[in-house]
Amino acid sequence: MADTVVDELETFRAETREWLEANCPPSMRTPMKDDEIVWGGTREKFKNPEAKVWLERMAERGWTAPQWPKKYGGGGLTARQDRVLQEEMRRIRARAPLFSFGLWMFGPALLEFGNEEQKLRFLPDIVHGRTRWCQGYSEPGAGSDLAGLQTRCEDKGDHYLINGQKVWTSYADKADWIFCLVRTDTSVKHEGISFILFDMTSPGVEARPILLISGESPFCETFFTDVKVPKDQLVGEVNGGWKIAKRLLQFERSSISAAGFGGTGGSGILSPEDYAKQTIGTDEEGRILDGDLRARIADHKMYAKAFSLTVARQTEQAKAGQAVSHTASILKYGAAKMNQDRWELTIEALGSEGLGWAGDGFDKGGLKCTRQWLRSKGNSIEGGTSEINLNVISKRVLGLKDHQ
Repeated sequence: MADTVVDELETFRAETREWLEANCPPSMRTPMKDDEIVWGGTREKFKNPEAKVWLERMAERGWTAPQWPKKYGGGGLTARQDRVLQEEMRRIRARAPLFSFGLWMFGPALLEFGNEEQKLRFLPDIVHGRTRWCQGYSEPGAGSDLAGLQTRCEDKGDHYLINGQKVWTSYADKADWIFCLVRTDTSVKHEGISFILFDMTSPGVEARPILLISGESPFCETFFTDVKVPKDQLVGEVNGGWKIAKRLLQFERSSISAAGFGGTGGSGILSPEDYAKQTIGTDEEGRILDGDLRARIADHKMYAKAFSLTVARQTEQAKAGQAVSHTASILKYGAAKMNQDRWELTIEALGSEGLGWAGDGFDKGGLKCTRQWLRSKGNSIEGGTSEINLNVISKRVLGLKDHQ
């Protein structure tokens, strides 16, 4: 039996390798800049036509969501086949064809809690990148205490009516649809929350970008004024949304951890080690001259490698059908600290270049580093604050009691 499985996997590998070689465009085998990421949706603008071709080809096979069932547009692959696919994509340095909150968070939750009609309606569009989703969770008075949210959802007989406000809604100004937590019962806290979906072009929806200190505006304030939502867009039961919300947060924290808060900040940015070698210099053996900084960079690299292996193991456990547990809080906390340490080391390695904000006298990559360093400060807030994650670890993992 074991030999049969191995033979089948090797056959799958050979077929996958052949298909990727024939279908992955040359420019999709190069490092990806931040402004080349494909998020999908009706407002997607492809800087490179080959990115559109790559997405269409991968989505046609369901390989943007390799393990989702085929009837919902996914690839229907086993965990082992998916691992082979990822290995073969890495072999040719193929870019991910699609980045999507629908793939990472909403889709897995809908697979678990949605009805058949909702799965058939929404999942294929996620796979093909036709719909871009945003997440309506945090509110001005309900961030860390998410269950304190006050956005009202009233039953009007043939539809729901939503009024309220969300904040820190990532890319709400670019999204097509939102998965949103709303209050359907004001007499209770956790048990009065529902999970609902609606079109961001619905009358009464307004998204206002928030300008950050880094100069970017990835987050929005989002306002809902008498927004009418069809009743068939409620996921799960009325007042049963908190269970879905917690599950989706686990998926979110796992995806954030797996991404390590993402990327390099685009082209022109080197690693802390490379910058240190440029600014501080190296000895005759090619080592960074500053022994203390060299040791801290080495510690960081070892931590990052161990962390990536831990995330990979947790991801495989989840794909094997094991529940996404409170391990997600551990990984999310660790990922935030790791990314912040990385950018602290980078700024230190840059020396005086790390003081730059604008002007021809500074290296362009260094200027990007300054902004990434500022951006990393938000890592311990987004996706669940580090303090909240430590509380989850304390209570749910270590079994500690609240301090009296």
